[in-house]
Amino acid sequence: MSFQLHPQLAKDCHYLGDFPLTALLLSKDANYPWYILVPRQENISEAFQLSEEHQQQLNKESLLLSKILNELYSADKMNIAALGNMVPQLHLHHIVRYKTDVAWPNPVWGYAEALAYNERALTERISNTLKALINGDFIAHS
Repeated sequence: MSFQLHPQLAKDCHYLGDFPLTALLLSKDANYPWYILVPRQENISEAFQLSEEHQQQLNKESLLLSKILNELYSADKMNIAALGNMVPQLHLHHIVRYKTDVAWPNPVWGYAEALAYNERALTERISNTLKALINGDFIAHS
C-alpha cells in the first residue's frame, strides 16, 4: 500500500518535498511560518508505533528542520507538537514563534483566524525554505 496524506493535511497545506522518512508540508496559514513533517508510513498515529530506526530518523529530521527554521526566521521560540486530535495520521508541527505574533504567548490553535498567503508571499516563503534545505537529504517537490 502506498503512502496517502490525510485529506485534511492535503487541504490545509502545501506539499514541499521529502526527507528520507517524512513529507514536508507548509501550512496555508500565513500568520506564522508553520511547517509539518509527516512520516510516509501507513496507519501510524503515534511516534512509538514507528520502528526504532524510524523513530531516530524522525527525530533527526525534526531537529534539522527546527534548526534550519530557527536560523532562517530568527525565531524567538520554536513550537514543536504532535497532537493528532483532529487528524489521526502522525504529523509534527514546527511553528516559528515571535513575541510579536498574533497568538503570543498562547498556543496557535484556535487563537486567530487563518490568514491566507498572497501569491508573492507564498512563493517567497517556499523559495527561501527550499534554498535553506538544499544541502541536506531533502528532495523538493517538482
